[in-house]
Amino acid sequence: MSYARKKKATVRRGSSGGDAKGRKPGGRKKTTKKKVTRKARRTIESRPDGVRLNKYLADQGVASRRAADTMIEEGHVTVDGVTVEELGLRVDPQDQVIEIDGEPLAPSKSDRKRYYLLNKPAGVVCTNERRETRPRAIDLITDRAKGRIYTVGRLDEESKGLLILTNDGDFANRVMHPRFGVTKTYAVKLRGRISDEDVQRVREGVFLAEGRAAQSRVLIKKRSREYSHLEVTLHEGKNREIRRIFLSVGFKVVELRRSHIGTLSDRKLKIGYWRYLELDEVQDLLALSAGEEPESAPKGRGRKKTQRRTKRTVRKAGSNRRGSQ
Repeated sequence: MSYARKKKATVRRGSSGGDAKGRKPGGRKKTTKKKVTRKARRTIESRPDGVRLNKYLADQGVASRRAADTMIEEGHVTVDGVTVEELGLRVDPQDQVIEIDGEPLAPSKSDRKRYYLLNKPAGVVCTNERRETRPRAIDLITDRAKGRIYTVGRLDEESKGLLILTNDGDFANRVMHPRFGVTKTYAVKLRGRISDEDVQRVREGVFLAEGRAAQSRVLIKKRSREYSHLEVTLHEGKNREIRRIFLSVGFKVVELRRSHIGTLSDRKLKIGYWRYLELDEVQDLLALSAGEEPESAPKGRGRKKTQRRTKRTVRKAGSNRRGSQ
């Protein structure tokens, strides 16, 4: 037998179908499993000297603080690419990238606070919702440098009158929250003749769905069989509060206009126009919120109220959504 045949026969007798290294035909080469290392879950650390994330979102006009908390809980907010899960997180907007559904919120290039006074027309809504198709109050402010502003409190769509817009969250809270006592005065037109008894009920505070409404100051300006004209002053501003108050005593509000916010008046500011708030006006409102007498208020009997002599520039409200935040 030749050497080649002898070797072939030996392989057939001495193997079980494997090769010289003991591997079966068609078998896979044994490989050592690589250890898979999972990446550690990224977290974001709170900045002790920073601002609370929900407050920053509210100051940027994204949503109220409560709504901002809901956005955080639902995973819509990221900081430096990390989805935020902690409600009390403090951030540094100048040093960190904050995004809403992937859209970054650019920090203001300037720390300058801005304050506007708008005489809102009917049909305009007080929201920063970008998908809103109705005219928004923030779009009526035509100042190109306004940045991201929002309304201080609200007026419902049908109502007219004074509305403050700003980017100053602390100022907005002091003017808006009832505990600071900044009054809002409204000219109210009712259908029908309201009685003295019903007016007194409104003054003492009627019951609404969420509880008893606070006492209010009510002056009767004019009454006839068809309509009643009143002046109502409130310290709070619940949703459609005046309309619901008078509806509870049987009268429908057919026209509502806010004429005063603290020391501010709608004099010389027509419906559909806006102007900048002056520094002394801002300081007066802050003084009222602190329980102090405004500097421009009369300080003696017969003394005239001091006012700045500079002419205030009044601008017609815009209706173009282009360029708005």
